[in-house]
Amino acid sequence: MVSRFAPGSTRAQGDKTEALVLSRLGEHGLQLVERNVELAGAELDLIARTTDGETYVFIEVRGRASDELGTPVETVGERKRKQIIRGATAWLVKNDLWERVAVRFDVVGVTGPELETPTIEWIVGAFETS
Repeated sequence: MVSRFAPGSTRAQGDKTEALVLSRLGEHGLQLVERNVELAGAELDLIARTTDGETYVFIEVRGRASDELGTPVETVGERKRKQIIRGATAWLVKNDLWERVAVRFDVVGVTGPELETPTIEWIVGAFETS
């Protein structure tokens, strides 16, 4: 995948990380619905659904060159979770799916120098809407 952003930029690296996660959706029984959606003041990295179509999965993707200062997954704090939930709610309402489908929130952390030999940590159901 060719990034729309300048090589070496944070956004270009983010695109590369998301592309890596996209290539693994099938391994997790998921199909891509949308990517990089901005709604209600939040960006939703990946929106997927289970192959049976019954559950929609909002996937937050985080990448880091190393985990010296903590893993990528650890960077998804309470504030970010609230943003994702707000964005997901808006997306579900917009698509007439609110209260009609099951919803799950996954977080995927990718760690590795230039992502050439990455370590991927995929947390299914990383948080809930409570």
